[in-house]
Amino acid sequence: MPKRCARPQQAWDGELKFYDCRTAPSPRRVRIFLAEKGLDIETVEVDLGAGEQFSEAFRKVNPDCVVPALELDDGSVVSEVLAICQYLEELQPVPSLLGSTPEERARVTMWNAKVEQQGLWAMAEAFRNSAKGLADRAVTGPDAYPQIPELAERGHKRVEQFFRRLDDSLSETRFVAGDNYSIADITALVVVEFARWIKIATPDDAKNLSRWYAEVSGRPSAAV
Repeated sequence: MPKRCARPQQAWDGELKFYDCRTAPSPRRVRIFLAEKGLDIETVEVDLGAGEQFSEAFRKVNPDCVVPALELDDGSVVSEVLAICQYLEELQPVPSLLGSTPEERARVTMWNAKVEQQGLWAMAEAFRNSAKGLADRAVTGPDAYPQIPELAERGHKRVEQFFRRLDDSLSETRFVAGDNYSIADITALVVVEFARWIKIATPDDAKNLSRWYAEVSGRPSAAV
């Protein structure tokens, strides 16, 4: 369950069910989102290391065999981080994490996509093509794909370049998408911290990135 943040949590009186994995980066984005919103919903832990995502039971939840997934009151399931967070934003609009004006929503969506494409996907490329335990699972999902070492090397370079670009952008804004904390910051925080698993550190001279990281990692929600 999400840890309590400074904002009092609100128990959702429906029957939402969040499928999580504590060691995976993508569901952590939703956990942080939930903590920022102060929402407390039922959580089911899926053991990815044991291959539970490939079980018959979980395939009925999400045939794509990935987490996170959010089961709604009517039994239907929403997968994909942004889709889940959009649903949660409708349940609890304050604080806004997807933007509160048309311009802000556009900027948050744009920057979250940039962080995903240039940072998160590059990190996944590096990690999944090099981790010993993923020899035949270089791509998430139900189908097996072999690792390609060259993609791991490329992923490393892409993450390093992304950190440089993000540092440059943060010279002009407090947060990733502007003056307000948003899902783009959540995604970027997860990229920075998970990148350490593949031994990619933020550049020592990236002062703007370091300033931003100190602020967002110090938020109570970052502890989930």
